[in-house]
Amino acid sequence: MFKYACLNPIANVGLKNFTDDYQRTENVEEAEGILVRSAKMHDMELSKKLLAVARAGAGVNNIPLDRCADQGIVVFNTPGANANGVKELVIAGMLLAARDVVGGISWVAENKDDAEIAAKAEKAKKAFAGSEIYGKKLGIIGLGAIGIRVANAAENLGMEVYGYDPYISVDAAWKLSRNVHHSKNVEEIYENCDYITIHVPLMDSTRGMINEDAIAMMKDGVVILNFARDLLADEDAVIAALESGKVRHYVSDFPNTKTANAKGAIVIPHLGASTEESEDNCAVMAVDEIRNYLENGNIINSVNYPRCDMGVCTQSGRIAIMHKNVANMLGQFTSIFGDAKINITDMMNKSRGDYAYSLFDLETEASEAVVKSLEAVEGVIRVRVVK
Repeated sequence: MFKYACLNPIANVGLKNFTDDYQRTENVEEAEGILVRSAKMHDMELSKKLLAVARAGAGVNNIPLDRCADQGIVVFNTPGANANGVKELVIAGMLLAARDVVGGISWVAENKDDAEIAAKAEKAKKAFAGSEIYGKKLGIIGLGAIGIRVANAAENLGMEVYGYDPYISVDAAWKLSRNVHHSKNVEEIYENCDYITIHVPLMDSTRGMINEDAIAMMKDGVVILNFARDLLADEDAVIAALESGKVRHYVSDFPNTKTANAKGAIVIPHLGASTEESEDNCAVMAVDEIRNYLENGNIINSVNYPRCDMGVCTQSGRIAIMHKNVANMLGQFTSIFGDAKINITDMMNKSRGDYAYSLFDLETEASEAVVKSLEAVEGVIRVRVVK
């Protein structure tokens, strides 16, 4: 029996995928698995029983990744599960920036009791006139699950799309429309595009990437869209560019007192993934990841340990070992199995940065003595008997 806890409300369509072998608990300290959305975990004491955390969403800034890795706790996220919901809001953001729909709706609300509203609207609407996005150039920085969908949708809307991503995967490249112009450097997007949208993770290398220097390269009247992370933009520089007219609109899904008060900023209350479908998809994926790891030892979509998938074990035993990524670990593990006369029928070893993960399928079950010998190897973080 496995126990799991939810730090935030998780869609029932996902939770119902837990079998009778799982029990929900309100006591986080007794849970092997945790499901979370936005709850902050940095100040949490992590139980020794905790094996996995699944974030029902993409961002993991609220989870102490290094501390989890040091304690042998796998952290999962759900990339792509909310991609369509975010894509649709990005398209909506472009349309809101191109056509002053918000201003027009506000005018109607202010004049709703005027008997002459229809006639006056014909004169007032000139103030809300805009431009079409058809034929305009859209630059997309980051061609992951969301960026690709935005690129393909914009291309279908008649936009000329530029995409920049030096780390695009082969799978992602196959999904991208062949009409998307592949930019070799981000400067090409800054210099040529009427609309620029960013879809990259927040890292030291991307923090504040939309800064004064980047904006200086952009076309006058550019529209910048940020539905990824607020800290990707130097908002002081963006607001200064709004005030000077260099940037026509800044569309952000991250409200704060700076942007909410900036003229020309269109600020949305973090609605990117706030659709029933996105929340359902994230919940289903998060539960599947937790189950696959707890039941089979497989790691898929982890942000702090390497991907390692050996399917369902058909042998008598399976051992999972989390360890530091240093030399001769495999040799020590196989020697321990060999000394115990245990035949290894299949194995996989993967590494990611300072950490590594090894799975062993065994012809016979590993004894407690074998497990203790594995745990005693210097550099081993956690040993788990999966089967």
